[in-house]
Amino acid sequence: MTEQLADPSTDREAMPVELVDDTGVAIGACSVADAHRPPGTLHRAFSVLLFDRHGHVLVQQRAAVKTRFPLQWANTCCGHPAPGQPVLEAAAIRLREEFGLAAELTEVGTFRYRAGDETTGRVEHEYDHVLIGVVGDVTPRPDPAEVGAWAWISPQTLRAELADHPGRYTPWLAEVLEIADRAHTAHRA
Repeated sequence: MTEQLADPSTDREAMPVELVDDTGVAIGACSVADAHRPPGTLHRAFSVLLFDRHGHVLVQQRAAVKTRFPLQWANTCCGHPAPGQPVLEAAAIRLREEFGLAAELTEVGTFRYRAGDETTGRVEHEYDHVLIGVVGDVTPRPDPAEVGAWAWISPQTLRAELADHPGRYTPWLAEVLEIADRAHTAHRA
């Protein structure tokens, strides 16, 4: 069975996102583009980090056409649920769209951050739900419009890379890694 790639005619910037208050309570909606205009509007997002059976994590280099932080390395996939859409449902859909993968996902934490992208002038201001999953020996089938490159890497090596070369990585990856790895390690113990 061949997975369907993301519809290239979909204007992801026009899709709605759910605006939230500082505690994550929904307070409205706007387009992706509007939420990411400076100074950025706090909205709901998710970040998925997949682990393999050896404890490595799947990271991606964001495609060059991304409107925020293009060509930087990030967690497995991320996105925004539509207003009122369950986070787990939205994340599972996005994981299939970006990587052609399915995994049982578990939410393991949330955090807020704000980060400006000097390259594009856009701003991330997100209430981010961190989700993890474990997959066996699978070969990702990334959509090239979403993913420039991908790699399996140990959390320890990724931490060292983040410390030595922070400009290569998205500003949210370090926090996603810490929340996800802590939960994954606790689950394995």
